[in-house]
Amino acid sequence: MFSTTSSALGTQSQLTDPAVIQPSNRLASLDVYRGFVMLLMASEGLGIADYARRTHAGEFLQIVARQTDHVQWRGCALWDLIQPSFTFIVGVAMPFSLAKRRAQGQGFGRLLLHTVFRSVILVALGIFLRSIGRSQTNYTFEDTLTQIGLGYCFAFMLAWAKPRWQAVAAAVILLGYWLAFALYPLPSSGFNSGSVGVSTAWHSEFGLNGFAAHWDKNTNLAAAFDVWFLNLLPRARQFAYNGGGYLTLSFIPTLATMILGLLAGNLMRDASKRPTRKVFLLICAGLAGLAFGALLDWTGICPSIKRIWTPSWVLFSGGWCCLLLAFFYTVLDVNGWRTWTFPLTVVGMNSIAMYCLADGGFRGFIMSALHTHLGSQFFGNKFGTYAPIAESIVALLALWLVLLWMYRRKIFLRI
Repeated sequence: MFSTTSSALGTQSQLTDPAVIQPSNRLASLDVYRGFVMLLMASEGLGIADYARRTHAGEFLQIVARQTDHVQWRGCALWDLIQPSFTFIVGVAMPFSLAKRRAQGQGFGRLLLHTVFRSVILVALGIFLRSIGRSQTNYTFEDTLTQIGLGYCFAFMLAWAKPRWQAVAAAVILLGYWLAFALYPLPSSGFNSGSVGVSTAWHSEFGLNGFAAHWDKNTNLAAAFDVWFLNLLPRARQFAYNGGGYLTLSFIPTLATMILGLLAGNLMRDASKRPTRKVFLLICAGLAGLAFGALLDWTGICPSIKRIWTPSWVLFSGGWCCLLLAFFYTVLDVNGWRTWTFPLTVVGMNSIAMYCLADGGFRGFIMSALHTHLGSQFFGNKFGTYAPIAESIVALLALWLVLLWMYRRKIFLRI
């Protein structure tokens, strides 16, 4: 998972041969990359997007605002790379984690049981966090934790395969998922998109046409699956559509993102390759992913849509993940420039705790406490129109201080 200890071990064969497994050395770049992503998530964009919309801020803040919010459907902003990075990092960490456990004498059976347990906990935790404040359990499977949990056992099994078979598995998943959407019939002419939560104004601006319409919001194959599947579970009211267009079956291409992480993890463990060679290969893979993903989107063969995790999105976001890993690996593990990374390391080594605090309502509790003890107008009086941004910064600092306290006492939440 996110807080799995990673180590610079040797080649892929070491995963299945306990006689050659070496002691663990933590991969600093993975902790820092994880911490960077978690801070982005916990910050909620520091309220910049909302501020820019309310005040008609200048062009620079408008640009920043666009990067601190999710795109409506097709395309990519910085904020859209948070969940792919979560998933990619899980894959990168897995070879290190398995090798470490094998070095401790754990066999396949025990590792498999631990993997199943971890998957169940991830799904349950995701449902629990999405049910906070609800009148009953909110069975939903499209958030980060449940998506990873649903695919985690499959990724574990693939971790024992050779890299070339892992790559083949990813290709089969992406091609099969693309084909399933492409073959699903389009809505009839005159279909009322409002019945699936898509207004005429929204569709005219963000909707897809022609062949690309197979990946339109709430009229695709996986949306139809959710209407059937989610209504099999107890619900406060019948499920008709997801307002954001998110889908349960996105865990299938999400697994492909995890496999890309597995391939990167195998590369990072390969002692036969020099660090500069690893960086070069990561950069090449990143650029290839960006180019191929963008080409599929531009031609309309497969639009790049994060919300439904299209195959082109897997490639495009996976390209960014490879480039980010190459950057952090070069800076930290190759050049050893680590002094500035301490705030990120604190978060990266306790990412489960940060996820639960930020996504479980603790951030809202902090904001409420600030208003109670400082006064509801404190930030407005001190910072004027920038009050929401100032509040967000203080709330993020409070979350970080909680993790710093845990870090200094060596309290790390792991699944």
